[in-house]
Amino acid sequence: MTTMPPYASMLGLVRSGATFTMPFSSHLIGSPGRLHGGAVAGLMEIAANVLVRDAVDEPEAALKPVNVTVDYLREGTMEDTHAEAFIMRIGRRVANVRVEAWQGDRKRLIAAARLNLLIVRPTPAAELPG
Repeated sequence: MTTMPPYASMLGLVRSGATFTMPFSSHLIGSPGRLHGGAVAGLMEIAANVLVRDAVDEPEAALKPVNVTVDYLREGTMEDTHAEAFIMRIGRRVANVRVEAWQGDRKRLIAAARLNLLIVRPTPAAELPG
């Protein structure tokens, strides 16, 4: 299982299988009484990155976002938020991922995202010029 990036610690993310949970904390408040959209986007981006990293299973490979689109569907309230990522397609160089985020009722999404991640694999030594 892939370790999560440092930003995941700041958000307090916990992974349970394919589901990532961001426990509510007062430092995640945006406008009064509402969850900050950046925290929700961070949760979803981390879920996508970790899922793709697990699928690629090459520790030296780097993932770089090409496109990230977040659709905010309803206000995030002051409660735990969950996210799950789904790989739509993974090729040699690009992974297409969709992510859903919800609070309480899984059927009432608060946000959905689509990400295209560039997979940069190291060049084998045998292929280097010289």
